[in-house]
Amino acid sequence: MKDRSHPGLTGMVPDSLRMNRNHNGYYGETIDIAAVLKDCGDLARQQGWGVENIPVPSKPDLLALIRLAPNPGPNSPRVYISAGIHGDEPAGPLAVRRLLHANQWPAQVSLWICPCLNPTGFPFNRRENAEGRDLNRQYLRPEAPEIASHIQWLEGQPRFDFCLCLHEDWEAHGFYLYELNPEGLPSRAEAILTAVGKACPIDTSEVIEGRPAQGGLIRPSADPRTRPDWPEAFYLVTHKTSLSYTFETPSDLALDMRVAAQVRGVNAALGFVADNNAKR
Repeated sequence: MKDRSHPGLTGMVPDSLRMNRNHNGYYGETIDIAAVLKDCGDLARQQGWGVENIPVPSKPDLLALIRLAPNPGPNSPRVYISAGIHGDEPAGPLAVRRLLHANQWPAQVSLWICPCLNPTGFPFNRRENAEGRDLNRQYLRPEAPEIASHIQWLEGQPRFDFCLCLHEDWEAHGFYLYELNPEGLPSRAEAILTAVGKACPIDTSEVIEGRPAQGGLIRPSADPRTRPDWPEAFYLVTHKTSLSYTFETPSDLALDMRVAAQVRGVNAALGFVADNNAKR
């Protein structure tokens, strides 16, 4: 258990909002991931998106949804979003479904979305896949077939202006996010945190996950030599983009509140790339 009980912590989830279910793991609400993915695919098709199945040997296919901007400009932004790489983090796939249902995407933004990268982990309500592998540590030396197939698919996609990885943290005292921004591009972290803060408490502690934080924002080193086992965000910022955010919702809150927080964060991030494109 990580200790975040040091004095001076503000922005914590109030006791009145806590579910108090998570003890040494996530024991909150679960989802039928097959039904969620079917809904995502059906909604995407209804809205004219491309729907791809990424083949995974001896495993369920991964779902990829692609929407090319209906009103592209000369510098139309390309955004990648992923969710569900940990099977005990249901808010991300549900947020993708809610965003698809709302269908309020910026017209000039093209989108590539993988709603669930770990479909075998959700039936067990655990972080790892069915074989016990943490898929978010597989992106430097992929051994899990899900990640080998995902990387192969990513290699066939264009570079992205922006990437979002939707996660949850069963120990968190509030929402926080990681920013990987090695080229010092304009940051949207403050706007994301402001938007999320309207639906979910922000963890404003000075240390989160053992890393310095400020107002819910962690800026870890983006040097790949600092990590022997790459998460997805490291692969993305090394090969596919120069700006990446990882969202972490506090999974001791009710699931609907966590989904609302993820949706607000995604919409704020998409507003950022749309606004930047308009200024070019």
